[in-house]
Amino acid sequence: MLQFYAEAGVVDLLEDDPVDRYADTIKQLEERKAKKAAQMDQMLSANKARANNIRPQGNGGQGNGGSASGQRANQPRPTPPSPSATTLAVPDQAAMEEARNLAKSANSIDELKTIISSFKGCNLCHSAKNTVFADGNPDAPIMLVGEAPGRDEDMHGIPFVGPSGQLLDKMLAAISLDRTSAYITNIIPWRPPGNRTPVAHEIELCRPFIERHIELVEPKLLVFMGNVSTSTLLNTNKGILSIRGKWDEYKIGETSVPAMPTLHPAYLLKNPAAKRNAWHDLLSIQAKLSELT
Repeated sequence: MLQFYAEAGVVDLLEDDPVDRYADTIKQLEERKAKKAAQMDQMLSANKARANNIRPQGNGGQGNGGSASGQRANQPRPTPPSPSATTLAVPDQAAMEEARNLAKSANSIDELKTIISSFKGCNLCHSAKNTVFADGNPDAPIMLVGEAPGRDEDMHGIPFVGPSGQLLDKMLAAISLDRTSAYITNIIPWRPPGNRTPVAHEIELCRPFIERHIELVEPKLLVFMGNVSTSTLLNTNKGILSIRGKWDEYKIGETSVPAMPTLHPAYLLKNPAAKRNAWHDLLSIQAKLSELT
């Protein structure tokens, strides 16, 4: 059961102390019974009052039907309770414009981190535990961009610290890199509920932040891991399996930076046979990095 909860994305308990759900159920049953009894008493009282109003008066034997109708009309009707949960809205054009303006205003990586941490225009930030900004060395020549934080990343506030991150560390070590010689981030800084794939409006809302992030880092080489980062930053509709391993270019102002689309470590964990392709990509990245540095 704990494994099921973890896979479903449950990360925190609602309360510090355990809750006796059976006791809650009995209490709810008693409350419903009491409520029904009260409703029955109210209905009996209303019927009694209605019977008194239609009782024959005087010698004419005529009932006061109008009073009974008025009595029924005047009886208060129960109103359904209003929903307590607030529905989060899809960001509109104003939210998109705000994100662009905030991203442009950042003059340093630290400023951008503060801006993103304070931004409340994306629905994901309301369900996430932490804002996951980046890890590694921002002065490194290589910058890796993934998709979005997972459960472990959301708990620690650091990208790629779960199983995918452990595999990524091994991949970097295979080409003589680590987190002191590489810089790692994601397209989305907040964990989507249940680790689902980010939807289009979430990606577009976060696009200005990652684009500004790359501008401030000014890497010599970019690695886009997975479909989301590749399609977003290379503006392509092609799947990652068809374009991985092929060098492209990402423009930063007037400068073009070599960009390599490759497979996401999470995909490699589910498809171990694809590690062979990822290894070829890593060798190509290592060779290109040697040329640039």
